Amino acid sequence: MRTRTYPAALAALALVLAACGVASEAGPAPSPTVDASRSVSAEPSPSDVPSSSPVVPKPGSVPPPWLGTRVLKEDAQGYGIARPTPPELRHRAWTLPDVVPMLPGDGFAAEVDVAPDDVIERSTWVPGCPVSRQQLAWVRMTFWGFDGARHTGEMLINARVAEDVVGVFRRLYEARFPIEQMDIATKAALDAPPTGDGNGTGGFVCRPSVGQTSFSQHAYGLAIDINTFQNPYVKGDRVIPELARWYLNRSRKAPGMIHADDVVVRAFADIGWEWGGDWNSLKDYQHFSENGT
Repeated sequence: MRTRTYPAALAALALVLAACGVASEAGPAPSPTVDASRSVSAEPSPSDVPSSSPVVPKPGSVPPPWLGTRVLKEDAQGYGIARPTPPELRHRAWTLPDVVPMLPGDGFAAEVDVAPDDVIERSTWVPGCPVSRQQLAWVRMTFWGFDGARHTGEMLINARVAEDVVGVFRRLYEARFPIEQMDIATKAALDAPPTGDGNGTGGFVCRPSVGQTSFSQHAYGLAIDINTFQNPYVKGDRVIPELARWYLNRSRKAPGMIHADDVVVRAFADIGWEWGGDWNSLKDYQHFSENGT
């Protein structure tokens, strides 16, 4: 959200117009008294002159116009081939528009309901998923964006763990941990060709684990990914998202990254969930799950 900045001249003009409005109701305004001892210049002061210099956004604060449109070449398994991170995606710190209405209040808020039909229809749930649609809770929660503003997002999660998950995100909100967007994975997104630049935070996705045929814990609604771009999955040459190589340097302390023993890891550990950043055979820095897989 941008805040408009008005030059001092416009503010002064508003005061003059306001005064004129009062005078028109009360009668003609008295003639001004001129102090001959003071010289009056017709030239405006520097503060009254609007600046013509363009406002340059902070690097990483605005998404590039091509975001989500550049399809990558795929490997034999259908995954995108990892490439170096473009300069526009380094120091990534923007927040995308909310996908659900803002929850009321000015602090953390959450609403939990059985997932309604329209939410299920736009999710990845289909008959044959390892969890029934009645077992999925539709959760709306507030979070802090990279823009320093309060936002509202949504996710599907197993109803059995919904209360614990809300407690985790309450702690992240209190710590002002930034999130780019919180949304529900759709069938269209699941089937779309890879662009390697997504950055979701969410829970339920009815899909197998990476490189396997068995269902992921996401398919049970028992896993959550957070800021996937700042916290990529890596195993050998495979990086997901494929353009997130810059964030494989975990010594970086960029906003939105997750590190060992930080507030994100501790909050999930307190509900008994494990972090993929602690795994040995691969690293899944975005991933938290109830059973540690």
